[in-house]
Formats: sequence, C-alpha cells, structure tokens
Amino acid sequence: MQDLKEKIDLTRLPRHIAIIMDGNGRWAKEKGEDRLFGHFHGVESVRNIAEGCAELGVEYLTLYAFSTENWNRPKNEVNGLMALLVDTIHKEVETLNKNNIRLHVIGDMDMLPHFACEELNEALEMTSRNTGLNLVMALSYSSRWELVNAVRNIGVDVKDGKIDPETITHETVEKYLCTSNLPDPELMIRTSGEYRISNFLLYQLAYAELYFTATRWPDFRKDNLYEAILDFQGRERRFGKISEQLQAG
Repeated sequence: MQDLKEKIDLTRLPRHIAIIMDGNGRWAKEKGEDRLFGHFHGVESVRNIAEGCAELGVEYLTLYAFSTENWNRPKNEVNGLMALLVDTIHKEVETLNKNNIRLHVIGDMDMLPHFACEELNEALEMTSRNTGLNLVMALSYSSRWELVNAVRNIGVDVKDGKIDPETITHETVEKYLCTSNLPDPELMIRTSGEYRISNFLLYQLAYAELYFTATRWPDFRKDNLYEAILDFQGRERRFGKISEQLQAG
C-alpha cells in the first residue's frame, strides 16, 4: 500500500499552512492528568509537524500557540505555559538550526513576561540566517487585536500626513498587519473537533481552505498532516470564479 506521503503532489503544496493546535487540555483530562501535561506533550507534535513541513518543502508554517484570550485562563496554567515556552525554545534552537528552520513570532510581545521575550529574541537572532521552513509562532496573538492595532497605526499615519485616506487599499492594510512579510495561508488546520477559527488570522484566511480533524493536538503527527494536504490538493480553489473560468484559463 502506497503511504500517504508518496501520494502528495509536491508541485501543488500549500505554500503556507496555519494550524490551530487545539485539544491539549482535553487530551490530558482524558488521561486523568492536568492540562499542563497535555501542553507538554503537544510540544512533540510541534517538533514532528515542523519537521514534516520542512521535509516536504512547505515554505511557511504558522502555529497558534497562545491567544490574547488565553491570558484569562487560570494563573497556574498561564505561568506553566510561559515556563514551558521558554524551556522549549531554549532546547529547540539547536534543532531548528540543524534543520535550517527560521523562527518568527507574531503577536503582542509587550504582554509576554520579560524572561520569555529575552529567550524569544535570542532564538529569533540565532535562527535568522536559516533559509528553509519559516516557523511562525502566534504568541499573545488575536486577529481582532491585530486589526485594531493596524487601524490605529494607519490613523496615526493619516494624521501625520504620511497617508492620504483616499489611497488606502487592502494592500495598505496588509502592510500594517503582523504578517506583512508573510504570504497568506492557503491551508488552515484545526485539531480536536472544534469548527471555529477562534480569532486567528481572520484577514489572512479570506481564501484559505479550512480543514478540521477530531484528532487532539498531542496525537497529531505527520500522517495527519499528509491527510490534510491531500484533502487540500483534492479541492478546487476558485477565488470567486466558477469552474469553467479556471478550466478556460
């Protein structure tokens, strides 16, 4: 039997895959453990999926690691997540460099603890010369925060005479988003059986293909990724056109 990876058409890969890594807490609860146990095991999935994307030749992988709303979770979970984040980044930098993976971060970094920012900035610098997969971590991120921030900054530049309001286009807006240097995701995956986007890349996902799976994030592995990519490759992406127009083109 042909394995899933061999079925993938490498000439039609999504350039950018975004993932909502959901289900860590429920996975842990099902095993009689606390939520941090699930987050700890979710790190292995991050490692596995980043490696899978790098092996295939996917250019960008964005992972929704921590939303601005997550700050409202119980304090012990938030503190545990921050400690896990710093520890993981410290341990993984060598692996990222070995696999030519460049790390990026999007989100409200001002909300992160100082020790977390220091570790992140060091990792960003240490991987900045890598030329393979771009691994984008969405930390303290929400799309509504991002859009409000963009509108505020556009307003400031209009007030200062740097922008004529009459010339504002969607390209103008894109320049003020966290993702201004990234292509829009073509495939968005959400694990754990929830059918929501949860304030994630609302502007950027306008034409992305959405893929939902019941698999909890700590159980999500390369074969699950391959299934999502194969599903993506089986879809017709019309961007507002009709099938006949695409075939004629």
